[in-house]
Amino acid sequence: MSSADTPLPAVAPEVLAEAVENLTARLRKKLDAVTASCAAAAVREPDGSVGIRFGEDAVVTLRPGPEGTLTRAEQAVCSCLLAPRCLHRAAALGAAPLADTPLADTPLADTPSAEAVPAEPRPARTAPAGAPLPVPGDSAGEPAPTTAGDAAVPRALTGAQTAAATALWEAAAEALAAGVTAGGAVVQAELLRAAHTARLAALPRAEAAALRVVRGLRAARERQAAQRLGDLTEAFRELLYTTALLASGSTDPALTGTSRRAYAPGGGLRVYGLCREPVLSATGYGGVVTHLLTPDGARYSVADVRPGGLARARGAGSASVALGGAVLDHAGLARGGLRVAGATVSPEGRLGAGRGVKATPLPGTPWSDGPAAALFARPAAEAVADSLASQDGAEPALLGCDVAVVGAAGEDLLVREARPDGPLLRLRAAHPHPELPHADNLRRLAGHPGLRIRVLGRPDPDRAATLRPLAVGPVPGADHTLRLPEEWLGRADLGYDRLQGQHLPPAGHTPDAAQAPAPAPAEPDPLADSPLWRVRRLLETGVAGGRRAVAESARGEDHRSGYGPLRRAGFTAAADRVAALAAEADRRPRDAFGRLGDPSAEGYARAWLAAAAHLSAAERSLVAASWASPALT
Repeated sequence: MSSADTPLPAVAPEVLAEAVENLTARLRKKLDAVTASCAAAAVREPDGSVGIRFGEDAVVTLRPGPEGTLTRAEQAVCSCLLAPRCLHRAAALGAAPLADTPLADTPLADTPSAEAVPAEPRPARTAPAGAPLPVPGDSAGEPAPTTAGDAAVPRALTGAQTAAATALWEAAAEALAAGVTAGGAVVQAELLRAAHTARLAALPRAEAAALRVVRGLRAARERQAAQRLGDLTEAFRELLYTTALLASGSTDPALTGTSRRAYAPGGGLRVYGLCREPVLSATGYGGVVTHLLTPDGARYSVADVRPGGLARARGAGSASVALGGAVLDHAGLARGGLRVAGATVSPEGRLGAGRGVKATPLPGTPWSDGPAAALFARPAAEAVADSLASQDGAEPALLGCDVAVVGAAGEDLLVREARPDGPLLRLRAAHPHPELPHADNLRRLAGHPGLRIRVLGRPDPDRAATLRPLAVGPVPGADHTLRLPEEWLGRADLGYDRLQGQHLPPAGHTPDAAQAPAPAPAEPDPLADSPLWRVRRLLETGVAGGRRAVAESARGEDHRSGYGPLRRAGFTAAADRVAALAAEADRRPRDAFGRLGDPSAEGYARAWLAAAAHLSAAERSLVAASWASPALT
C-alpha cells in the first residue's frame, strides 16, 4: 500500500525528521524494511486515532489534532520500552503521508477571505548556456540597496538563511548521490530536517522544493503509477539550483519565496472576463481561477481554491465570486466584468477580497472587441518568444490565436495557425483528468477537419509547438466555425463547458478547398530530433540509480559514443557537461596513504546541476524555435 492510499494521518515533516534522527545507527539500517509493512497494519480506532501493532509487545498510537495532522511529537506514542527513540514509532511516522505547509493570503491593509492555497514552487530560472554556476559557500551575490516596506526589493541574506541554504544544499547533494534506489527513510529524513531549518530561516521556496523531492522519492520507491522520473529530475534541479544560489549569497527575492501572498492597494479597476480554468492539485486542493483583463491590457485573476480535490474543482466553476459583494458566479465573471473600488492586488495579479473592496458587475465584451482582441492580433511565435525570454519562474502568460483544425494525433489535436505559412501546433489537454471535459472537447473538435476556431491557452514551455487550451470560440467572419449559444458570449471554457453537436457545423457542411488546411506534413520537431535526449537520459539515470549508476553507464562504449552525435549537431557545450558529469561520477579520491576514499557528493551535485541547467536552457531555445513559422525560420 502506498503512502497516498494509507489510512494513516499526515505528519509534519519536522516530526518525522526528529523521530528518525533519534534512532541509533543500527536501527536506522532496519527502518526501510519495517516502514514498508506499516500502512497495511494500520487500524483506525473509534476515537479517531490510528493504531499499528508490531508483534506482541509494541503498539504505536497516532492521535492527530483537529486538523487531522500530526504536528507534535507527543501525538505519536509507542508502548515499547525504547519509546520514544524506538524503531516502531519512526517507522509508523515514515509510512504516513507528508503534511502540506499551510500558507495563506494576507493583504497589507485588510484580510480577505483566506484562500489558504499552498503555493506551488516556481521552477528555477535557467542559467544561460555556458554561464558558471554558483558554488555554495562562495559569496557571489551582490547585495543591493533595500527600501523599507518593499517586499520586491533585494535584501541581503542573514547568516541564518545562508547557513540553512547551505545545509539544505548538502542534504540535497547527498540525496542525489544516493538516488531513488538508496534514497530511503534516512536520506529523506535528512532532507526534511534541512527543509524545516529553511522554513525557520524564512526560505519557503527552498523548503517547498525539498518537500517535492521527498514526495517524489517516496512515490518512486513505492512505484506509484502517477510518478514520472522526469518530474523527480526537475524537482532535484529546482532544489539544487535554488539552494546553490541562496547559499552563494544571492539576494533575488524570488529565490527566498514568500509564505504569504501579500496584497497591496490597487485603487479602482475595470476588469473583463477571459475564461475559467479548473485547478486540481496532487495534494488534494481544487477550485477555479478566472482570468481577467483591463481595458489597457493588464492581466488579473480571481481564484477560489481550497481543499476538496476533484469535486471542489468541478463545483467551483459555478460558485459565487467572493469579491466585494459582487453578485456573480465564476461562470458569469468569465463572460462578464467588474468595476472594483478599493482593490487589493498581489504581485501575481491576484485580486483580494478585503473588507474595503467593493465590486459592481459590468456587461462583458466578446473576444473580437475590447482588450481581448489584441491577444489574437499578434502572431503566436512572437508572443511565445517574448514569454519565454521574460519568464522569471512564473507560468507562461496566456496567448490567443486563430487556427484551423487538421486532425487528431493520439490524445492531442493538431491545428495550423491561420496565417500565411502558419506553423503546425499541437493542442494538448490543459488537465488530463477524465472527469474534466478538456480531453473530450478536443476529441470532438478533432472530428471536424478544416474547422476554424479561436483558441486561448497557455504555451507548454517543455514541449515543441504545444498549447494548453483553456477556451475556444468562433473566428469572426468565418463560415466553417463554432456556433455557440448567445449567452456564452462567443467562448467555451474547455474545463467546464462541453461542446455538443449543435455547437459545430452540420455534418454536410465542409470548408471550401481554399479554406481547408493542408494535410499535416511530417514537419521536423527541433526538440524531438535533437540528440539532447542523451543528456536527459544520463540525468535521469543519476536520479534513479544515484552516482554509482552514472559511473557505471559512463564506462560503457555506448555512452562515450554518444558524445559524437551531440558535437556533430552543434551541442558541444552539452557534450562537455555530460563528459564532466561522467568523470565526476567515476572519480574516487585517495588519501595520503593511497587508500580509496568516499568522493564528495557536492562536486557530483555541481556537475549534475550544470548539465541539467544547460539542458533546460537548450530545450527552452528549441521550444521557442518550434513556434516560428517557416517564413520566420
